[in-house]
Amino acid sequence: MKLFLLISGLVVGAVLSTAAEPVVIDGIESVVSSRVVTHSEVVDYSRPALEALHNQYGDQPDVFEDKSKATMADSLEQLVERELILRSFDTEGYKLPDSVVDELVQDRIRERFYNDRVTFIKTIQAQGQTVEQFRKQVREQYIEAALRNQNVQREVLISPYQIEQYYLANQDEFRLEDQVRLRMIVLAKSAPDDTNAVKLAHEILTKIKDGTPFAEMALIYSQGSQQSQAGDAGWQRRSILRQELADAVDKLAPGQVSDVIETPDNCYLLLVEEKQAAHVRPLTEVAADIEKTLRLKKQAKLQKDWIDGLKKKTFIHYFPN
Repeated sequence: MKLFLLISGLVVGAVLSTAAEPVVIDGIESVVSSRVVTHSEVVDYSRPALEALHNQYGDQPDVFEDKSKATMADSLEQLVERELILRSFDTEGYKLPDSVVDELVQDRIRERFYNDRVTFIKTIQAQGQTVEQFRKQVREQYIEAALRNQNVQREVLISPYQIEQYYLANQDEFRLEDQVRLRMIVLAKSAPDDTNAVKLAHEILTKIKDGTPFAEMALIYSQGSQQSQAGDAGWQRRSILRQELADAVDKLAPGQVSDVIETPDNCYLLLVEEKQAAHVRPLTEVAADIEKTLRLKKQAKLQKDWIDGLKKKTFIHYFPN
């Protein structure tokens, strides 16, 4: 059962008015050495993510509840990690002079509040925070970032051989489908039997065949989302095109314009600019991405090993819900 902090109505730093029953003011989620991580800290830390989840899943209460629980659990772990890192800073003999913290605070005031200390104080007070609490927060964030950089984000060397081996072992990751670069003119139908849109599409096609640039016609007439780009739809995977368009594309060579393509809701004209058959991207194209992937994996392992090592040296207790 979760341990709760109680206030009896008598004393917490000062004498309060009497109360018949103790009042629950917070819950304890975990203890890291002698430091308590409270439920309210976890809620505060999770708040931005919880608000985003509510906006996305507010009409799906079961999904929202499951994702909220996962978010809270992840936030608790991050707060526990932070306490482990701060404890290691103290136990390993590191020091951060007050003068450095003062400079960090001043940098924050300059960056976030344009060096306006009055606005700074009013803002943090509105957030229920004192200057000293803000200063402590800045100090702890700096310590956490510095130790993570030292233990995790330090330079990780990835050799060309490792990149090549990853490439050879993960060919499907770099495989591209058949693609086509298209320009489109889209004319919306008012109904499936609308003949006006069809007539206009044929008139536009005639002008294109007579030499008017496709892009010019797209800028004037297209009602599709690509109108402002002169109909440029960019590279499209054939598999995601609606069937009528895919069938038309198959019959066209680069530089060719389709006939009028009718669907129940639209009329289309297509210009095929380029085609690219399915293939595996060459190593030269993806080497930088592979290097980044391998570096992130190594850094993730370094972080796990580092945090696991800190956990082994520290008393940690979680209080179940």
